[in-house]
Amino acid sequence: MTVTVVLADDEYLIRSALSTLLPLEADISIVAQASDGAEAYELFAEHRPDVVVLDQRMPEHPGIEAAQRILGLDPSCGVVMLTRNPVPGLLRTALSLGVRGFLGKDSDPAVIAEAIMAVSHGGRYLDNDVSAQALTDDNPLTPREQQLFRLTGEGYSVADIAARVHLSAGTVRNYLSSAIQKTPESTRHEAARHARTRGWL
Repeated sequence: MTVTVVLADDEYLIRSALSTLLPLEADISIVAQASDGAEAYELFAEHRPDVVVLDQRMPEHPGIEAAQRILGLDPSCGVVMLTRNPVPGLLRTALSLGVRGFLGKDSDPAVIAEAIMAVSHGGRYLDNDVSAQALTDDNPLTPREQQLFRLTGEGYSVADIAARVHLSAGTVRNYLSSAIQKTPESTRHEAARHARTRGWL
């Protein structure tokens, strides 16, 4: 029985290559392709495939957020997540959401196809090396940085945060600047979201 797949990756060349190669490795049909997490969710809702393959690093909702929305709509969907740089807590967060496949983005297409087939039948496929890196509990944020990111995520301004935690606005900015540098993002809101999706908050 053919396994239907929605494939989401913001890199066109990788997405195009996988859409061509995966059907050659197993009985797989790529029914739609998405360039970001928001589009992946929309295409999942439209096509209801057996499996969704998500790149973790995408604009407009990273893979972990797309997985949360997709599995919230249909917990039985098989979700395979690809990651180039496993970060602390990512696998634990993914598994808690119901993601059943987790492997490196540079995996051979035959391996990705194997993961797709495994999760389509209700199983799991976790790459040992990638999982070991992503499962670590190491959290780079200090307790204060975690607190300020939580408040940022709740929509408070720097002035509001400073008043709530009894620090000067300049001190809050310094803490936030330090915390942002521990993520790949450039703004405090993006960095706070990054931290939340990785289980750091």
